[in-house]
Amino acid sequence: MGSARLQAIWVIARRDFVAVVFSRAFIFFLLGPLFPIIIGFFAGAVGASVQHDLDKAVIGVAMPAQQGERLVAARNAMIDHMAGNVPDMQVIADIAPGSAFDPRAVLKKRQMSAVVTGTLDAPVITGTQGKVDDWSGMIAMFAGRARSDHPDQYPEIRADVVATSAAHEHSGQVVTAQAGQLLLFLLTMLLAGMVLSNLVEEKANKIIEVLAASIPLDALFMGKLFAMLGVSMVGVMVWGSGYGMMVLAGARHIPLLATPAVGWPLFLALGFAYFAMAYLLLGSMFLTIGGMANTVREVQTLSMPATMMQLVVFFLASFALARPNTWIEKLAEVFPISSPYAMLAHAAEHPSLMPHVLALGWQALCVAVMVRGGAAIFRRNVMKSGGGKKAKRAKLAEAAA
Repeated sequence: MGSARLQAIWVIARRDFVAVVFSRAFIFFLLGPLFPIIIGFFAGAVGASVQHDLDKAVIGVAMPAQQGERLVAARNAMIDHMAGNVPDMQVIADIAPGSAFDPRAVLKKRQMSAVVTGTLDAPVITGTQGKVDDWSGMIAMFAGRARSDHPDQYPEIRADVVATSAAHEHSGQVVTAQAGQLLLFLLTMLLAGMVLSNLVEEKANKIIEVLAASIPLDALFMGKLFAMLGVSMVGVMVWGSGYGMMVLAGARHIPLLATPAVGWPLFLALGFAYFAMAYLLLGSMFLTIGGMANTVREVQTLSMPATMMQLVVFFLASFALARPNTWIEKLAEVFPISSPYAMLAHAAEHPSLMPHVLALGWQALCVAVMVRGGAAIFRRNVMKSGGGKKAKRAKLAEAAA
């Protein structure tokens, strides 16, 4: 690509970017999605408060010789002097010496977060790794208080960790993949329409024909695509900053997703890259539609199949999550329109990076091809609508000469 073509792309991109970002309408466009986010924040806060009251953590205690009652009494005596959310403790069994007791079975059958067994001198806490890490020190303090002979000495806690299975970890990564696909789809559908509206407006005002006569059409299309992509990135950063401010303000009720296979930093970077590719692919389709349409009604008619196809490919990528290592997954990863969604899910489930390098290269190639095709269609329509009689007269004059 020559320097003149790159210069033309930069001029068009800068022109459209500045015209959109520094307009009053864009400010209201940015504020629009923030209102449902704010309402969802307060609704989630209320729901989290109710859920917290319903799902308050309970620790079961099963110790011999009424030691469990003494541990619970120590907890009740110290709770007023403790900060934070202290779980409830409930005696579930008074174990006779030598009798068998399976705390893991209790965790499977009863709504309890952990079970404390053993004795006050050697407590054993059974639970997930997170619960064990959070509550071991607290249980040691309660057990030290409950012992009458050494109330100021904390016993050593032995942990019986209920390990998270590989299936559970993969299930969490699948949820992360689904969340990433949904967010990518919503952002793309929300923002990609700006390309079409911008082109239709300039086409109606005949501005696009003046620009087409000055610079190559594919450079014009590419400049518009990157301008609207830059505008979209501004919107994503503003909305992401608003989300971050809510988290810092205390929105702890927002659910945490499982860590993707490639890690959060790389997953977010790939998310931005695949959003850019999904936007450019859909935007190039909309530019092609704008090139074929002459009126707003035609734009609405022609854009409907593209919107429906976007829904279909989104469902294809989502369905491919449930069919790993099959031709459906390969089709979703290779088909250009669905590739960004499928590959983002791939990043959540698989740690390998080379497939993403190949996928981004393939998607960039498809963007270039679609822009060239859209420019060719638009060039034909512009020549057809830009005064065909003048072109015929020029040809007749050349033939006569």
